[in-house]
Amino acid sequence: MSIPKLTDAQLAKAREAAAEARRKRAEFKNQLHDGELTLADALDAAAEDETLAHIRVSALLKSLPRVGEKRAQQALDKLGIAQNRRIRGLGKHQITALKAEFK
Repeated sequence: MSIPKLTDAQLAKAREAAAEARRKRAEFKNQLHDGELTLADALDAAAEDETLAHIRVSALLKSLPRVGEKRAQQALDKLGIAQNRRIRGLGKHQITALKAEFK
């Protein structure tokens, strides 16, 4: 199956949709960083929104206040979550464990 050829209008629309998704994810992580959202709220919101569900769990954790690369990696290792896992790929037990870990 080959990649379909898109018109300039379709390409422009796709670019705008991708840029909007990036803006939405960045704003979401900023709200988490600023304390406007808790991790539990963020995970619940991502379960409802496919755009937010594409965020990597490690990036989400690093968006939390006082959580850097090392603490995020330790939490992922402790909970048995792969470094490249996205929010939508988490199981219900992993979500529960993450919420408990970062109350």
